[in-house]
Amino acid sequence: MFELNVAQSVATVTLTRAPVNAMNDAWVQGFHDLLDGLESRDDWSLLRLRSALKLFSGGADLKQIEGNFGRSIEEQAGPGLRYQQLFSRIEALTRPTLAELKGSALGGGLELALACDMRFASEEAKLGLPEVKLGLMPGAGGTQRLPRLVGRATAMRMILSGDPVTGAQALALGLVQWAVPAAQFDEAVEAVVRQFAAVPPHAAQAAKAAIRVAFESGRDGYAVETDCVKSCLAHPCTQELVAAFLARSVK
Repeated sequence: MFELNVAQSVATVTLTRAPVNAMNDAWVQGFHDLLDGLESRDDWSLLRLRSALKLFSGGADLKQIEGNFGRSIEEQAGPGLRYQQLFSRIEALTRPTLAELKGSALGGGLELALACDMRFASEEAKLGLPEVKLGLMPGAGGTQRLPRLVGRATAMRMILSGDPVTGAQALALGLVQWAVPAAQFDEAVEAVVRQFAAVPPHAAQAAKAAIRVAFESGRDGYAVETDCVKSCLAHPCTQELVAAFLARSVK
């Protein structure tokens, strides 16, 4: 279901569950196991999530939905809760995360991408939450994360219509941070991965922690920002980089 490669400060998780990277309970547990292993390692600073298939993910496994259909409402809703818990864990990772959407991401597949810090799409990709067309609704965090990214009005339109947007449209909406033609995707995303992998890990983690607080009510984000700046200033890597910069610049 997954392939993991850690190299040059990047942990690359490739989704490999043909034909559509469908998600079920075994998939969720496998991803948790993978994160357990990664969190015990210090040789990566960026989590890169991608697919080996033509699409990113088609969402929930229809066979699991069929198997649960007719059971109690609690049993039918259970997988969605477990997706929520996994995606919240991904969102809470201290290190930056990037989802590569070269192909379509629908339903739970898009909700997985929404749990990442950054999203890079092909202009041709289809991104959407089609659950309402089956009388359902997004249940893996989509109703919470999508409005934060694109605003209430756009989230209402996307979720209540169930219609997808293209990667190019998603860029204009703020749903993704980058979108390029599919023919340029591999080269362009590699350049972005190299850029973020080169950022000192402690600085990226401190910045991510401070940004997260901006969306948490009841907390003093400015105080957290100051604390994070102090932690950066005390780090040997920062001291070395700043000293080298000053040596070049101050004459």
